[in-house]
Amino acid sequence: MLTIQQVNSAIMLQTWTNTELTSMIDAVKWNRATLAKITKRGLSIGDTVNFTASRSGMNVTGVVMKIAIKYVTVKSVQGQWRVPANMLTLVDKEFA
Repeated sequence: MLTIQQVNSAIMLQTWTNTELTSMIDAVKWNRATLAKITKRGLSIGDTVNFTASRSGMNVTGVVMKIAIKYVTVKSVQGQWRVPANMLTLVDKEFA
């Protein structure tokens, strides 16, 4: 299996056609959507989750308030957030 560094190098250093690059992008999007579905299935309202805010880089821990089709609403001390499910990590209930 290739490491992420090997994959990145192959993408950057080789010459690819637009069709090949589009195919790679589609594969990444599909994998992200699958990851989001798996994450959403493991979440319940009231669960404690963790994520990194994309704009500030701040690590946020909060409680799941709503699970929608694309986003999960998380309430934290910093406020309420709409977060893509694939960005969330479930906090172990023992350590919450």
